Amino acid sequence: MAQPDSKKIFFENLSGAGKAIAVLTSGGDAQGMNAAVRAVVRMGLYVGAKVYFIHEGYQGMVDGGENIKEATWESVSSMLQVGGTVIGSARCKEFRSHEGRLKAAHNLVQHGITNLCVIGGDGSLTGANLFREEWSGLLTELVEQGLIKADAVQKYSALHIVGMVGSIDNDFCGTDMTIGTDSALHRIIEVVDAIMTTAQSHQRTFVLEVMGRHCGYLALVSALACGADWVLIPEMPPEDGWEDKMCQKLSATRSRGTRLNIIIVAEGAIDRHGNPITSSIVKELVVKCLGFDTRVTILGHVQRGGTPSAFDRILASRMGVEAVLALLETTANTPACVVSLCGNQSVRLPLMECVQMTQEVQKAMDEKRFEEAVKLRGRSFENNLRTYKLLAHRKPECELPTSNFNVAVLNVGAPAAGMNAAVRSAVRVGISEGHKMFAVSDGFEGFYKGQIKEIKWADVGGWTGQGGSLLGTKRTLPAKHVDKIAEQMRQHNINALLIVGGFEAFLSLLELLTARGKYDEFCVPMVMVPATVSNNVPGSDLSIGADTALNAITTTCDRIKQSASGTKRRVFIIETMGGYCGYLASVGGLAAGADAAYIYEEPFDIKDLQANVEHLTEKMKTSIQRGLVLRNENCNENYTTDFIYQLYSEEGRGVFDSRKNVLGHMQQGGAPSPFDRNFGTKISAKAMQWVTKKLTETFRQGRVFANTEDTCCLLGMRRRALVFQPVVQLKESTDFVHRIPKEQWWLKLRPLMKILAKYKTSYDVSDSGQLEHVVRNRPRESDASVAM
Repeated sequence: MAQPDSKKIFFENLSGAGKAIAVLTSGGDAQGMNAAVRAVVRMGLYVGAKVYFIHEGYQGMVDGGENIKEATWESVSSMLQVGGTVIGSARCKEFRSHEGRLKAAHNLVQHGITNLCVIGGDGSLTGANLFREEWSGLLTELVEQGLIKADAVQKYSALHIVGMVGSIDNDFCGTDMTIGTDSALHRIIEVVDAIMTTAQSHQRTFVLEVMGRHCGYLALVSALACGADWVLIPEMPPEDGWEDKMCQKLSATRSRGTRLNIIIVAEGAIDRHGNPITSSIVKELVVKCLGFDTRVTILGHVQRGGTPSAFDRILASRMGVEAVLALLETTANTPACVVSLCGNQSVRLPLMECVQMTQEVQKAMDEKRFEEAVKLRGRSFENNLRTYKLLAHRKPECELPTSNFNVAVLNVGAPAAGMNAAVRSAVRVGISEGHKMFAVSDGFEGFYKGQIKEIKWADVGGWTGQGGSLLGTKRTLPAKHVDKIAEQMRQHNINALLIVGGFEAFLSLLELLTARGKYDEFCVPMVMVPATVSNNVPGSDLSIGADTALNAITTTCDRIKQSASGTKRRVFIIETMGGYCGYLASVGGLAAGADAAYIYEEPFDIKDLQANVEHLTEKMKTSIQRGLVLRNENCNENYTTDFIYQLYSEEGRGVFDSRKNVLGHMQQGGAPSPFDRNFGTKISAKAMQWVTKKLTETFRQGRVFANTEDTCCLLGMRRRALVFQPVVQLKESTDFVHRIPKEQWWLKLRPLMKILAKYKTSYDVSDSGQLEHVVRNRPRESDASVAM
């Protein structure tokens, strides 16, 4: 196995020996809470600490007794895929009183607990911080009452708090995504996709009410993900007279041949005067003004239920491990912190700064400062709202700028879920910016054959939820047909190219860049948006389609493991796609709770395979009934899936039997996940805005002429930001033989998977979250929010 870099800091320096950590879930439940609990327990035990469950949230802390139980490694097995919270959650009035907190302190001291990991919303975390501030005073009172000994005050002098935000509402400032939000979006989009088929059949209008309390995030993002005709959210109430505007929009949509309308209403939606706008009010309005057959669907607690998505499992697992590291590093002077996600990075933020910022949003809404409320929600929320308005509401022709530029959009490489959302976004943003948009069918193969036609606003309606590539996509590279492609560029007067695709798209841009020396037709702005299930495009941490593939892998692994329920001990060997890139195997393994994941980037030999078999054999004898091993399709030409299956079958004989499964192209199919729909929509919109800027900059003497490196770019997500990078500058960081980037951020997650599977390993904490401060519109809410 690859050896760790000695220059990095590893957490072996941090010991939990002698420490007691308690984990509780409080407030409303959210999918992914169990994954967070599992990570806290296993990481805590891994570093030598005692770990306790506190059942039923703060109520269990106040009541004590059987509610506070010591956790074992096995006690969190098989809970990764379970929704809700298995340790229970309850809202506790008693904890709000001084007497209740005194009881809670007494119960914690009896178990020697001075480290709390609280998973909940802003109310739960605020309560935890108050408890921490009162701690020393509470211990003094307990001594005076004779309930604890005097030396306990010194021994348990400080209570350390680390929070993780578990809430489907995503209403907490300081983190891109809260645990449970992505899963709630999955539930909403599943319902919307199902409703759209019946609505189309009967030419109906559907009004959907979604949860979110006073936050419109779920409504806004689901509207963006399904291309809803209208959305109503509390942060930005509609202007007076909105009723007529909405009906005009619905009527215009129908007049263009659309057979359905979707309106999404947040449960806290209000008008400019603070009056509630309910789903029933909207229905009555549509029926009265337009006479459309209209139905209301209130999703309710369906949004809280079900299996957590791959994103929520990974997020919760990372946050749980980070929370334990934060508790190990904390001192008496360290403020209570909340573990957050910024881009794809873990960050630690002072808990009360986040709470105060969250409360400021509500205050701004109460005082009708709605523009400020949107800004306080963060750049991600602001960008979602701006993008939705841009794509959902077409300006009249007279209001559109006239650029006289022609822009072509095409897909290159293998199909990936979310490609169609990206194309829709590019087309509509392009039209809004005054361009004439052209669609190229079947990639560069269709390009040189002349399969190019103008594409209009209405042509891409309903594309966001469609899997695959509606334009058609091929792996053909342009170099062989560059002369014919140049001719087509000239015939159609193409002034810019936007390519949505994978590694082939990257290679295509390099070839077109080279062709500029011979053909002036390629001296135009060219940009690529990464879209591939393999997530192997250099210059971007994430690609459109990878999240949908991860969810397909995770769901299938859940079912495969469940197939062995009640039978004898069994290990499953699962082969994933990805070419030479181990992203799907590694991150899918983390999401599915795998025991091992074999990838090309981390070389392994027969000794490693044998060690894995022995490790699983030992675990099977003592606890677990099912094992899961993932293998990337090209991880090793000799250690094939069949070989590993036969090795495990032979070496595990008498302890467990083995089964194998090749997931194949099911990883490329299916409807795109909410993440991929929104990532594709937002990144493509940004790419098209870049195209407009470059066209303006390079238009000279009546023509576009762009021949500099910075006019041929890849738009990728790097850590906390979306960045345009000249493709020529990415050549050095690319392994062209194996079609992968030379450095890949997700490799740092592999030790986390191993730790949670009970392997002894080194975990690099040099990139671990450092305590930062909440800043208004800080990079946290950059356009690159990892989810939406």
